[in-house]
Amino acid sequence: MHAVEHSSRLERIIQERFIQAPIDVVYDYVTQPDRWHEWHPTSLSADTGTTGSLPAGTRFTEVVDLLGVRVPMSYRVQIARHPTEFKTVFTSLAVDGAIQYFLQPHRGGTLFKRVLTYETELQLATLHERMLELSDVALDQLKHRLENAPFV
Repeated sequence: MHAVEHSSRLERIIQERFIQAPIDVVYDYVTQPDRWHEWHPTSLSADTGTTGSLPAGTRFTEVVDLLGVRVPMSYRVQIARHPTEFKTVFTSLAVDGAIQYFLQPHRGGTLFKRVLTYETELQLATLHERMLELSDVALDQLKHRLENAPFV
């Protein structure tokens, strides 16, 4: 009989963008998970049961595309400090972790930092690189959307 080795390690992806938009606008937009699909390529849909920015304690679900597989995720908002910090923790069969946003006013716009912390037992060599790429794309799309769309 062989013991099965499960190794999961905590991974972290930290990215930052300067967004030429007011901090309130950025915060209100990024803290609406049902709009994440508008800028994050892995987000297929989210159900928050409400509209607008989510307060701490709120639970919601999201379906993400994890390397071509639809994965349902469960979330709980841990921190909602308007307009400077937002953190939600998530769990699923494939991956667990947290997403945290830090915002600060900067030169008439907003410095937006997104920290994704996750761990998984999936042995996927390309997962971290792919998540890094997708996070990059997501932040570029978020910046573009907030700077160019009068959607608010």
